[in-house]
Amino acid sequence: MISYLKGRVAEVIKSSSSRVTLILEVNQMGYEVQIPSRLARQLTADSAELVQVFTHLQIREDQFILYGFASAAERDLFRQLVGVSGIGTQLAIAMIDTLGLPDLVEAIVTGNIHALLQTPGVGKKTAERIALELKTRLAQWRQTVGVTTTASSATPTAAIQEDLEMTLLALGYSNEEIEQALSAISQDSQVTQSTNAEDWIRSAIAWLSD
Repeated sequence: MISYLKGRVAEVIKSSSSRVTLILEVNQMGYEVQIPSRLARQLTADSAELVQVFTHLQIREDQFILYGFASAAERDLFRQLVGVSGIGTQLAIAMIDTLGLPDLVEAIVTGNIHALLQTPGVGKKTAERIALELKTRLAQWRQTVGVTTTASSATPTAAIQEDLEMTLLALGYSNEEIEQALSAISQDSQVTQSTNAEDWIRSAIAWLSD
């Protein structure tokens, strides 16, 4: 098992299917490593600086595929995701790309289905299955590895989100409008500190009425 590779960035290749491949030169050997777009934006080709990439090796009958991540924690989260029934490697990478490590872990632990649905290709049933299977495991894991959530990306609990969505739908707002409002008020520290669904609902209605 290859735990990590440390070498020079030779090339970063973006394919038409949105996959990103890093060519990492290690001891005069070039390794092809599929990486998240988030990591690709941090890399500069032809730099003399050495880059460390934490890897996961997938072995298939016809090929070996290396996946690379910015940290061991991100790599471990990827492994947790692909362990869920129906979650393939590409969807797991897409989830990490869309939310990032801290917010993805927070969404799963709190059962925030709305946040999980932001990843293209993740439906409600898939999001619910991920939260159900990984909630307890990741709650313990994130304490071990020290994963914390930034205040700016706070999200409501599943119960608050459900109350908010049901109320706004009853008032005639569309799912798209509700999603936009929820995203906007989640940036307000006064709102995110509240555990009262009515505070979230009032703030969402005020935002939608502007």
